Amino acid sequence: MRIAPELAETVAAVVDAGSFELAAVDLRISPSAVSQRLRALESELGQVLVVRSRPVRATEAGEAVVRLARQYAVLEHDAARELGLGGARVQLPLAVNADSLATWIIGPLADFAARHPVDVELLRDDQDATADMLASGTAIGAVTSQAEPLAGCVVVPLGRMRYVASATPAYLERWLPDGATAEALASAPVIEFDRRDDLQSRWLAARGVDPSRPPRHYIPGSQDFVRAVQAGMGWGLVPVQMPGDGLVRIHDDEETVPLFWQRRHLRSPLLEELDAALVAAAAAALQR
Repeated sequence: MRIAPELAETVAAVVDAGSFELAAVDLRISPSAVSQRLRALESELGQVLVVRSRPVRATEAGEAVVRLARQYAVLEHDAARELGLGGARVQLPLAVNADSLATWIIGPLADFAARHPVDVELLRDDQDATADMLASGTAIGAVTSQAEPLAGCVVVPLGRMRYVASATPAYLERWLPDGATAEALASAPVIEFDRRDDLQSRWLAARGVDPSRPPRHYIPGSQDFVRAVQAGMGWGLVPVQMPGDGLVRIHDDEETVPLFWQRRHLRSPLLEELDAALVAAAAAALQR
């Protein structure tokens, strides 16, 4: 069975927008036309493609159709460019971890967007979770800590993001006057990005500290995270690429997180150029 591109596009639009009404605006058709297209495809396939909730979300079958829609859009762009018709404008949803977003990835994406008719949508999440967006079809590519390629994807190593355990001198004087000993770290406030962030917990465990013992604050933003450390709320692992004025290391060891670029396995000049741009930028910013 062949799935018409416009029907796959409609499913993706509904999932991206979160409602039939907003998808209709994006597609420049009426909400009833959106509903008719979706019902027609569900009838053809004999499967429910979206859960009609708020926001609308894709079922497992719907995720497969969304992935197809992403690939249709990229291949249409490439074909139009090769035929001299001018590349059709294409949306590129990319899942990116917060620290890459705050440090190195905007520059190459800006250059790429200046050269190609693309609409970049960056979806921020933890590096351990961005691959889930690629698997579901929400994103067509992801910066991730997952080295094993997902089904239907290719993976390229980018490098290692380096972090240093940092705090203010005043914080050290109050909480770690004798250095970062296991006993002192067990009661010293720590800052984490969110409840899924386990970077600080891994660092503590490696030094013999029960990660559940220290008081903790959650600051979900890379720049805000650094500002919270600078304000003395706690210690935290700060990327070496981010300015940390007024901060000192609480330990000489660095923590590193390997990052990889995964995307759908398509023979696409557009995506191959994106691969090259990201790999080159990462080579300059990350540890090899």
